[in-house]
Amino acid sequence: MTTERATIEPDTKDWTWVLETSCPDCGFEPGAVDRATLGAAIREDADFWTRVLDDPRAGSRPAPAVWSPTEYACHVRDVHRVFAGRVERLLTEDDPLFDNWDQDETAVAERYDLQRAAGVRPDLVAAAEAVAGWYDRVDDDQWERPGRRSNGSLFTVETLGRYHLHDLVHHRWDVRWIMAG
Repeated sequence: MTTERATIEPDTKDWTWVLETSCPDCGFEPGAVDRATLGAAIREDADFWTRVLDDPRAGSRPAPAVWSPTEYACHVRDVHRVFAGRVERLLTEDDPLFDNWDQDETAVAERYDLQRAAGVRPDLVAAAEAVAGWYDRVDDDQWERPGRRSNGSLFTVETLGRYHLHDLVHHRWDVRWIMAG
């Protein structure tokens, strides 16, 4: 592992395809997600990240241009924050249009590369709990409430939850090396 810091290549892919088919990298299966378990799945994922952040290697990048587990945890924390806001808007507004979120700009502005695991851990857990609570409160007749991303992609509360969960599963896959020992 290396601590040398190199520029991370921005991710410009449109990942909405993961709502239709399994992810060839992490194996996420969108059709296997039970919407009623989204909150529990997010909490379980937060438990995974607390274990990762306890590892002394959490701040080390596996390669200069690949995020460290702590940097990924910062991203996961911020994903939870963004999605909490989006779920809230889906449940309280009619067909909201979501602002674009530039995850790479956030990583630079928030200095993910300088954050420490001990500081990230409680914020990630709190953000996970907040968004899990939103999913837990969704009534049966609210799962199909629509909203749109800035590029026009249509989401419902349910598909947004699946999209959100893929992000978490995928980043667990990204840091699988640290849990392998």
